[in-house]
Amino acid sequence: METLQQKAVIVGVQLQNNTNFAYSMEELRNLAAACELQVVGELSQKSSRINPPYYIGTGKIRELEALLEAHEAPVVIFNDELSPSQIRNLEAALDRQVIDRTILILNIFAERAKTKEAQLQVEVAQLQYMLPRLTGMRESLGRQGGGSGLNNRGAGETKLELDRRRIEERITALQLELQAQVSRRQIQRKARRKNEVPVACLVGYTNTGKSSLMNTLVDTYHPGAEKGVFAKDMLFATLETSVRSIELPDHKTFLLTDTVGFVSQLPHHLVKAFRSTLEEVTEADLLIHVADISDPQVEQHIAVTNETLKALGADGIPAIYAYNKADLTDLLYPVVKENTVTLSAKQKSGIAELVALIRAHLFNDYVQCEILVPFDRGNVVSYFNGHAHVQSVSYEEQGTRLKLECRIADYERFKDDFVELTFVK
Repeated sequence: METLQQKAVIVGVQLQNNTNFAYSMEELRNLAAACELQVVGELSQKSSRINPPYYIGTGKIRELEALLEAHEAPVVIFNDELSPSQIRNLEAALDRQVIDRTILILNIFAERAKTKEAQLQVEVAQLQYMLPRLTGMRESLGRQGGGSGLNNRGAGETKLELDRRRIEERITALQLELQAQVSRRQIQRKARRKNEVPVACLVGYTNTGKSSLMNTLVDTYHPGAEKGVFAKDMLFATLETSVRSIELPDHKTFLLTDTVGFVSQLPHHLVKAFRSTLEEVTEADLLIHVADISDPQVEQHIAVTNETLKALGADGIPAIYAYNKADLTDLLYPVVKENTVTLSAKQKSGIAELVALIRAHLFNDYVQCEILVPFDRGNVVSYFNGHAHVQSVSYEEQGTRLKLECRIADYERFKDDFVELTFVK
């Protein structure tokens, strides 16, 4: 049987100089839909500031009451994070379930979280959000029907019945459990740095095709390896950090990291809870900023992503831009311009061009050279066959002559074994 969707009305305040208000309300609709809520009405107000007691003015409250009544909507969704007192006042005035943008995003994350770490992070964020809002949320849950996706998985009605002290104890216990996960992640990162394998990290707005791009890159260079990650056309399909090793035909290897997508007004509770996961971004040698070129709001998405990267302290890391989903536009692709490439992960077009950009940033410590290795140093020849791009091999009286491209560090390591060395321009 189809799930009966609860009806909802969305409400937003357009502050002065806010040119992205219409888009943020459209995004709120999409967030509601992801929570299986049917938006049947919309109310907005232009104002110089948010009304402290009720978020909107008292006149608009009466207008909202009539709108909810007309549509028989039991839920009202606000476009900003509401304070505890605003929730209580609105609950009392409207006699409806009152939720805000933050709780919608928290619920989507709860629904999408699959790994233990992601589930712990979401539960911490939910509890930290709900702790100062216990009274209003308890009343709200009393009105909640079974039809919507707002099930508060991991931090639902039973947890809200706990007293404040027990919730705080639960948060502390979860954070300790998370710390163990963080320690494991840090050990993995340390091992990667020891191996000196460069890291490229996919970042960008939610649902721009980061996971699809990762899968295409993995399939291109490791066909049949079955190392793909979950990818789907929906908000926040990826909440877990996935790392895949990409080995290029010339034996150059880099690690590719897929991360959680960003969204405007990403709740600070989530950013704080997911900080250990998002630290993968700050450790990268290169950011691949994936943007959906078919979305009219692509520039806004790029700006939001850059703001989030700055908040994480990752704005100083070199970045290239991958304008994805070009197949959904009339644009020509693949096209490369400076540090950007227009491509289609779905059509596997533009991948070679993207990898060329990645290569230029990650492998600038390589040299072209021609070396002569004595026959009794066969281990050196074997090493370069496995770790360098060997372009030609010939055998002479004094040893094996190799023309190759290798890392400067490898050259330094073995240079005393060479009979002869010539750098190639």
